Amino acid sequence: MQSKVSAVTILLALAVAAATLQAQAPSQPQTSPAGGMAPMGGMDMKGMKMDAAKPPLPTGPLKIAYQDKSAEWTPATLAALPHKAVIVFNAHAKANETYSGVPLTDLLTKLGVPNDEHGKTLKLYLVVQGADGYKVVFSLGEVTPIFNNSTVIIADSLEGKPIAGEGSLQLVNSGEKVHSRWVRNPVSVKVLSVE
Repeated sequence: MQSKVSAVTILLALAVAAATLQAQAPSQPQTSPAGGMAPMGGMDMKGMKMDAAKPPLPTGPLKIAYQDKSAEWTPATLAALPHKAVIVFNAHAKANETYSGVPLTDLLTKLGVPNDEHGKTLKLYLVVQGADGYKVVFSLGEVTPIFNNSTVIIADSLEGKPIAGEGSLQLVNSGEKVHSRWVRNPVSVKVLSVE
């Protein structure tokens, strides 16, 4: 009798958990990357969170603004400019990857952003935003080769092929061990001053 009570208790607990997950699940069915239905609640059989298929983000032009000047860059306009390749280690893939793109400083100097080792350069910083709203901050010194050995590029290719997936551009910094300040599908770079 006691085992029947325990079994009923377990079944009731499972039913309540299933109802709770169902109530919290989005109204549209989730799909797996392969196109099939994802397990309930976006969880795989081991209880690990699965990446639901995301709709592609619109790739807009990258707008760079400094004082009263601005310029917009698309993959096509960037392709016409001199490129630099950087090799970075991808910790997830446990392999080196080669990105190619336009050095960010080249785009900034076209708007008159100072590129020297004195005064105003040290007061400037950049706010880079992706199409998804993700924002990061760099001091101008961090992206300027005079101060730094790393190279920051607006990449348009990975391993010799156009970047695909979450936009066709990516801000890549060759000098960072963790890629938290890399921005997929950047749409805005604002150059601001601490004053």
